Amino acid sequence: MEHVYPCQNLAETRAQIDRIDRALVALIAERGICVRQAAAFKHGRGEVEGGKRADQAMRRVERLGADAALTAAVYRAMISDFVTDEMAAFRARTAED
Repeated sequence: MEHVYPCQNLAETRAQIDRIDRALVALIAERGICVRQAAAFKHGRGEVEGGKRADQAMRRVERLGADAALTAAVYRAMISDFVTDEMAAFRARTAED
């Protein structure tokens, strides 16, 4: 992971933020690919909804040390959206069977 270095002015600070945003978006897209792939290995709606797995993910990211409230809100939104996507992929796959 790259580190945020002390910036000397607003332009440098914004450049750091832009770099971080690019990395976040790339990682979210990568996570989405993995989520869609996971649907192929699941056998039922309960596995797709994955409440236990979502809870584990939330606890894991809380331990990483970022702002807990912000991280929880971001992850809840992200997991909810990905579960919706994964459910659509799962339904499409099971409709083909």
